[in-house]
Amino acid sequence: MTYGRESIDLPEDRGCLRRVLGVPLVIVHLLNAFCVFSAVAFDPQGEWDDRGYTRIAAACFLALCLSVLGLLITAVPSVRRAMGLWWFAPPLLLGVVAYARMATLEP
Repeated sequence: MTYGRESIDLPEDRGCLRRVLGVPLVIVHLLNAFCVFSAVAFDPQGEWDDRGYTRIAAACFLALCLSVLGLLITAVPSVRRAMGLWWFAPPLLLGVVAYARMATLEP
């Protein structure tokens, strides 16, 4: 059976393609989740703890960067076709949590 489209859209190739494209996305999302967890779980010891505030802000910034990276990888048309739209949810959710933590961080 021949298809009029690229070989990427063949049904028999989608299982392997999903695994190949899913591995980098899962790694990025796991690193992002670790950064968000680090930013949310740990608090500065007091108002005097400048290092604590800096580390939380850095974890939030890194989480936002990883969220953008995850969104950019997912937005590639071949990845979006093979993986589906629900892969936009993890970076959006983690990015919103990281932004909220950064916005509510009081020095």
